[in-house]
Amino acid sequence: AHDHDCEASDCGPAYSLYKHIDLPRVVCLNERDQGTAKNVFKPWAQRTQPTPAPLRSNEDDDELLLHVPFDGAVKLKAISVIGGTGGTAPAKLRVYTNRSDLDFSSVSSVPAVQEWDLQEDVGGMMEYPTQVAKFNGVHSIDLYFSGCFGADFSEIHFIGFKGEYSERKRQAVEAVYEARPMPEDHKVPGQNQGPQWQA
Repeated sequence: AHDHDCEASDCGPAYSLYKHIDLPRVVCLNERDQGTAKNVFKPWAQRTQPTPAPLRSNEDDDELLLHVPFDGAVKLKAISVIGGTGGTAPAKLRVYTNRSDLDFSSVSSVPAVQEWDLQEDVGGMMEYPTQVAKFNGVHSIDLYFSGCFGADFSEIHFIGFKGEYSERKRQAVEAVYEARPMPEDHKVPGQNQGPQWQA
């Protein structure tokens, strides 16, 4: 984890990837109140403001598995997580990229792209840097949170993604195919002159 004063260095622009999250397609397994996962993605400047309906796991089960699709490709450089108070902040994060097949039974057998031990950080000053080379061309990210700091459920108020966005390009490729090669379309210099014999 890397701790620095983001207010002084103005991390807001760097943490603008929330605008590129495809919110209607965000899915969370084990969220207590359905749909609250979408509430944790907000502008950097609002990260410490109270989240009216934060993301909470079910009682006696602190695991959360979020699938977060983007509307283009991103290069992810760091993640910020603000958990709840009273020991409800998540303690571990494992991250997977470009997967759509994970659930609680498979997530333990699939190697994570990267994992972190999280800290309790209500001020939102901690960021968890990624190994950037492994987080290039990311179209979706799965975040598996487990453990917490003493409570019997976990709670998250903010998740921020720092990085760069590149728009998904949908370009048609124009190609011409020949059903039958036509020799006149493929002139080669000297082709029709026949062998040249020098005496």
